[in-house]
Formats: sequence, C-alpha cells, structure tokens
Amino acid sequence: MKKRNINSLVRENILNLKPYRSARDDFDSGVLLDANENSFGAPFADDMELNRYPMPHQDELREKISAFRGLSKKNVFVGVGSDEAIDLLFRIFCRPGKDRVIVNPPTYGMYKVSASINDVAVDEVLLTESFQLQPEKIIKAIRPETKLIFICSPNNPTGNSMDVSDIVKILEGFDGIVVVDEAYIDFSIQGSLANNITDFKNLVVLQTMSKSFGLAGIRLGIALADPEVISYMMKVKAPYNVNKLTSVKANLAFSNIDHITKNIKAILAERERVIGKLVTFKEVEKIYPTDANFVMFRIEDALNVYKELAEKGVIIRYRGNEPNCENCLRLTVGTASENDRFFRALQEII
Repeated sequence: MKKRNINSLVRENILNLKPYRSARDDFDSGVLLDANENSFGAPFADDMELNRYPMPHQDELREKISAFRGLSKKNVFVGVGSDEAIDLLFRIFCRPGKDRVIVNPPTYGMYKVSASINDVAVDEVLLTESFQLQPEKIIKAIRPETKLIFICSPNNPTGNSMDVSDIVKILEGFDGIVVVDEAYIDFSIQGSLANNITDFKNLVVLQTMSKSFGLAGIRLGIALADPEVISYMMKVKAPYNVNKLTSVKANLAFSNIDHITKNIKAILAERERVIGKLVTFKEVEKIYPTDANFVMFRIEDALNVYKELAEKGVIIRYRGNEPNCENCLRLTVGTASENDRFFRALQEII
C-alpha cells in the first residue's frame, strides 16, 4: 500500500492553524515585562523563578531524552503524561464524528476514553488467546476513515510484548498513523521500536517517565516520531504544557541513570521471585508471561479474592471483565516487603 505523506493525514483546521506564540518563544532573559507575570515572585522561598513561565519547547529535556534513546531532539515531544500525547494525536489526525481508530483488546483503556472524548469511533480487533496481534485481521478492519491504530507493547494488562514482525506488517499495510505504546519497554528484553522511526514516517512511539524512571508523580510523557509528526504536536499543544517543577525533576533523572538501571534490575529480580511464589498456590491456575513490572495471573474466584485483599489493605487490579482475562488479577511488582505482605494476605484468604 502506498503511504500518504503526513500532511495528507492531518485535519485541515490543524494544517491551517496559527499556533499561539508564547512570551518565552522569543526571549527568556533580560528585564521581562512581556508576559504579565508577577515580578515580585512566589509567596514562599523560591530558587526556581516560579513566578516566570517555563520554557515552551523544553529543549534541554528533549536533548537528554533524544541522547538516551539514540535519536534527534526533532524526534521528541514531551507532555503531561502519555495521555496528553494520545489526546493530541486524536486532535491532529481525527475529525470528530467522522474518523475512526483501531484498538486491540485487552489493552490500555485510555485509548477508548480519549476516542470518546474526541468523538471518534473505535473498531476493535481482539488479541489472540495468547494476547498477540492479528495483523491480517487488523489490516482487513481498516476503513478509509481509519486514521490511528493503537498497539500497546509490552501490553497492559497482560504484560507480554507484541511480535515485532506483526507490528511491521501493520506499519507496511496501513497508510495512517500506528501508535506503539511502550510505557513498560525498559522492563522488556525486546528493544524499542523507536529505532524504526527513520524507516516508518507513520510510526509514533509513546514512552513515559512513570514506570522504569520511578517518576509517576511528575506526569511526564514522551512521544518519539518523525520530525513532521512532532512538529504538529508542538503546534497543537498548550504553550506551557510542561511545568518547571516537572522539568527540573525530569532533567535530574538523566543524571541518575545508574540508579534507574539498578532499580530496573531489582524489579526484574523481584518479578521472578513473585512468579516463583505464585506457582506454589494451587488456586493459581495460570501465570501469564510478562515483560513489564507487573504480573497477570488467573485464580479461582478472582473477584472475591481482589475484594478481600482490598479489605486487608492490599490493593491490586481485577482484570476479569476484559476479553480472555476471565478470573484474572494484575499484580504490580512492589518492594520485597510489599510483595511479602501481598502473599501473607493471599494465604490468609485462600
């Protein structure tokens, strides 16, 4: 299938959009009397000039991310969690009430939520019973109005990575945008598809600092894509979408990569211990392969187990209402003491 250029995929109103030009686009130093900021400063001790707006393009942070992932700054967008990037892709490429997207349940629920918010129809192609993609069925489900296909790998809630050859088939068979959500990629032995961005202009890779970086509280999401796609995301985003507090902590993380790597190794080791202990419970019927920092397993009477764990102060996720996930629970790999508390509570229940 011959691929359209990116411009042909973009909504006409976005093509013609003149983005808001912020006060910091032109000058970031000097006597700053241009942005109606409060020059008298914050109401508390402040060494970050929080009375001033943040840099709109976050060049320093994007440089660090691009170097870490082996890309160019032009390939990097940063926003308020991956959810902002997902929403922007809908707003850039999908006409409300007209266009469609494809998702592959069971998968991350925010794709459908964002589609609903943006009044975009969703077509579903279920994963196989082993939770792999069905590329032929996905390509068959494509309509002229289909603009986005969302693929989560490693997948949430199942934990497995998708076969790269299947993703490539979809990229080659679809002339719209393929969004691969890699929130958990640093826990997987499978390499990031960010390395394929130069080969596929229609590929967008989503990542986050919430998981392997341990910074869920700062809400920093990342999109990696062809510079043309990134340019539209920069055009449509809010002028100051990433605040100074988030930016400072995100930048600081890249000075502590050794610590992040150490934590990833510790999580992977603990993941294996958790799986090894789950196997010893006869009520656990199946433990699914995982490349993430969580484990999905099937257990007798899962919903009641979930509720009783919550009553004991141990909170996990019930996933039994999703396709092929009957009686399944999803357990985040915590610290050794947190996991031990889970097992004590589970033992008491069953």
